[in-house]
Amino acid sequence: MKRSLLAVAVLAMGLAMAQGKITVWTHYGGPELTWLKQQAETFKKTSGTQVEVVEVPFGDIQNKFILGAPQGQASDLIVSIPHDWVGAMASAGVLEPMGKYATSSYLQGLSDVAVQALSYKNQLFALPMFAESVALIYNKKFVKTAPKTWDEFLKVAQENTKGNTFGFLYNIGDPYFNYGFFAAYGASVFASSGGNLNTSEVRLGGEAGVKALNFIKDLRYKYKLVPEGVDYGVADGAFKDGSLAMIINGPWAIGDYKKAKIDFGIASFPAPPGGSAWKPFVGVQGVAINAYSKNKTAAANFAKLLVSEQSQISFNQAGGRIPVSKAAVARLKDNPVVAGFSPVISSGTPMPNIPEMGKVWGPWGNAIQQAIQKPDTNVQKIVDDMVAEIRKGIAGK
Repeated sequence: MKRSLLAVAVLAMGLAMAQGKITVWTHYGGPELTWLKQQAETFKKTSGTQVEVVEVPFGDIQNKFILGAPQGQASDLIVSIPHDWVGAMASAGVLEPMGKYATSSYLQGLSDVAVQALSYKNQLFALPMFAESVALIYNKKFVKTAPKTWDEFLKVAQENTKGNTFGFLYNIGDPYFNYGFFAAYGASVFASSGGNLNTSEVRLGGEAGVKALNFIKDLRYKYKLVPEGVDYGVADGAFKDGSLAMIINGPWAIGDYKKAKIDFGIASFPAPPGGSAWKPFVGVQGVAINAYSKNKTAAANFAKLLVSEQSQISFNQAGGRIPVSKAAVARLKDNPVVAGFSPVISSGTPMPNIPEMGKVWGPWGNAIQQAIQKPDTNVQKIVDDMVAEIRKGIAGK
């Protein structure tokens, strides 16, 4: 009897060693953390592999992982990383290329922008989980249907700018919220070739950059929509208070708008005057594997569970994130937030995921602030100076 019990114990230990254990670092909290732990339990039941979920503050994950992975002191998986970390982490050699784990049918079932965002030097480095972008959010008390043209937008915005109400406000000084206007006039941050960004060719300037910055300035002085002193907090607060008809904002704000009992709709911003389609920045988060992990197969299998169609749906239900699986989006077609943001995300542009982007935000934001300070600012000079400063920063001079 003792021998048989010993044999069973030895067999169990052998199976445990074969099945292994994987660790996951995550910055999730609340319902999303609960969701992740439930997924870990499901994976354990179906595969026999234990998943240890470790909470790590968002601001610590990237640096801790880059330093710890080569020393065997990092998790097997991160759930999840924003795509603008990918360039730095892939360059550091700590991310496992995911091409061998992602079938072509899986990739075809995703929004193209999600795959593009999590790719670096033509390699995919994380499996996409969800995406976000800004969009035009409107209060149906003032705006019955979303304006489809600039003239329609301007009419309803100006009609509602009276008394204690505003027709349109947004975080006017922030480059992230303004990229859609730059893209509409033909600008981009960098030139692109073969899926790679060319940082020696900054594309925020020239005629396109001048047109975009002039339009942003016109929102204040010509159209008299966004007065001085308006930032994210002011615009967001006005929308929650029910005194604002339209705002540019993202899915992170939706929970507060629901709590405020605002009956809202979500749509793309119409093309600005003389411009083409508005294409905002898109941010994507994905599941990444440690290139130094000793349990890559198990880690990849758990990653694939997390990004499956059903998991993306349950994740949306847990925290409201916008899935990137086309099938998940189709199944959530009756969810107005998913239905509103998904087409905007699909038409948007991923934020550059390369380290050089860190040299862009400061000069770009300063240029916008300078342009909107007064009605007679020299926009051409501001744009030229911005591009020169960005180039200087990237060159390290």
